[in-house]
Amino acid sequence: MIYFNNIPNDHFTAAVLRHWLEALSVSYSAKIKHLYYNFVNESSLLQMNQDYLKHDTHTDIITFSYTASPEIEAEIFISIDRMRVNAILYREYTENEMLRLVAHGFLHCLGYNDGTEEEKLIMKEEENRCINMFHVKQEKNV
Repeated sequence: MIYFNNIPNDHFTAAVLRHWLEALSVSYSAKIKHLYYNFVNESSLLQMNQDYLKHDTHTDIITFSYTASPEIEAEIFISIDRMRVNAILYREYTENEMLRLVAHGFLHCLGYNDGTEEEKLIMKEEENRCINMFHVKQEKNV
């Protein structure tokens, strides 16, 4: 089951995002048991970062994964404010930045990390792969 709380974009419905994530799970040979995406404001995510991770910094996403890959059971929190700032900063459409963050959380659940420069490069490649799969899927449905 895949759930979305407070999707900040009118271009995407929960059904469209759910279908994409289900296709990603097949592509990555993963099984989604429960996956919750929560879009929250910046101050809420900062508070979570301080309380649970002991980081006193803003972030765009926090992933709490409760199982080991290939099974996914997780809660993902995405800052709507940071998503919009990042879209401007990286000269990206807000829709693509949202897809990147959704994919980023999904990839964390599969064991991908972004702590080192090498891990960041791999994560970016995988995010791009996921986003490309979304766009190809949407073009086929047009």
